[in-house]
Amino acid sequence: MSRGALEIAAAVRAGVLSARAAVETSFARIADGNRRWNAVTRVLETRALDLARAVDAAVARGRDPGPLAGVPFGVKDLFDLEGEVTTAGSMVLAADPPARRDAALVARLVAAGAIPVATTNMDEFAYGFATDNAHYGVTRNPHDPARLAGGSSGGSAAGVAAGFFPLGLGSDTNGSIRVPASLCGVWGLRATQGRLPVAGSYPFVTSFDVVGPFGATLGDLRAAFEALDGAALAPVAASGLRVARLGGWFMDSMSRDMADAMEALAAHLGVSAIVELPEVARARAAAFVISASEGGALHRDRLNDRAMAYDPAVRDRLLAGALLPASLIFRAHRLRGWFRRQMHAAFAGVDILLAPAVPCAAPRIDAPLIEIGGEQVSARANLGLFTQPLTLAGFPVLSLPMRVPGLPLGAQLVARPGREDQLFALAARLEADGMTALPRENADVA
Repeated sequence: MSRGALEIAAAVRAGVLSARAAVETSFARIADGNRRWNAVTRVLETRALDLARAVDAAVARGRDPGPLAGVPFGVKDLFDLEGEVTTAGSMVLAADPPARRDAALVARLVAAGAIPVATTNMDEFAYGFATDNAHYGVTRNPHDPARLAGGSSGGSAAGVAAGFFPLGLGSDTNGSIRVPASLCGVWGLRATQGRLPVAGSYPFVTSFDVVGPFGATLGDLRAAFEALDGAALAPVAASGLRVARLGGWFMDSMSRDMADAMEALAAHLGVSAIVELPEVARARAAAFVISASEGGALHRDRLNDRAMAYDPAVRDRLLAGALLPASLIFRAHRLRGWFRRQMHAAFAGVDILLAPAVPCAAPRIDAPLIEIGGEQVSARANLGLFTQPLTLAGFPVLSLPMRVPGLPLGAQLVARPGREDQLFALAARLEADGMTALPRENADVA
């Protein structure tokens, strides 16, 4: 089993492990496993080794290189990396000039001593839940190579699950961190919208876009978030947190395995209260409309000139979004404001809400369908069934890997805006109680 971020950083800062060795181990794991998983699109060897030398030199001089000293991390290929072309998973941008500076989140991790080692695969322009990319191929799930890793940040999640690196950066517009974290059995965080800077990340839906980390362990995820946020989280007593389940929409359309896992999680916490949000189906529809319209508007001019260069599945959705009438878009935004108020009201007597992160375990790549309401529907569009409605409100959500037999399943912990401290406190209790999966538990990796 590979080392976690906290273990690597402690060893590097103590001088018992070099940052160069940590980076070279990451390269070796990528070289050994990426043909199987297709999580990585580029290895950043020159830059990573230069940064590793700087970290090791700081340690040799008795200077602290940062809380994440020498920790390798993967970067979803919609974040700018100085000197690299940001493709956002598309050949459409492959001839663009290299980025002049790092994206804000990349820069913050580097300032904390972490080292970017690779760019990771994604759905083209972050439009999908599968990481099935017409240009770069499909990312396979490290727990079963016949299955999807989820998306759109699937390369980062799969890279963490495969042990390529203990941390990854992703983006979450409608569930693009939460879905692959759940399917790959790792930890993920969609922070409060606006808390972490999106500067230097290629946009998809400006109204919804959130950027954030994946971690092999909860401790790794917390350390990454604190480095990204610029401050340590305040301690919170998990025993004082009031927890309820989201009902209605969030209790339907689950596989039997997911329903059993959610019942076990609720029973362990002694949760009997159920909170039902109104008009969740309409909220999800509004998220679809806003996503399609903003994505279509962003790409309209380029679609006029180079439509055939796009992934066909993405191109068709963007073209449809560009044609949506203004009246429908206006109604979707108005519903968004109303639904956000309903979310605030739902927390009147509750601190944390529990919900499934996905309807089921990872679908097979050769049959990318899931069952919703008794019908087989596209996984690429519908794996975000439980994440997408929550997008409208912009609340923080932590995706945790539940301790289940077989393929991974994840749960969402939802808190009020700005209360990531409560999410980590409850997650830490569940981890201590053995209710969460161990790093790479049951993963099909060496």
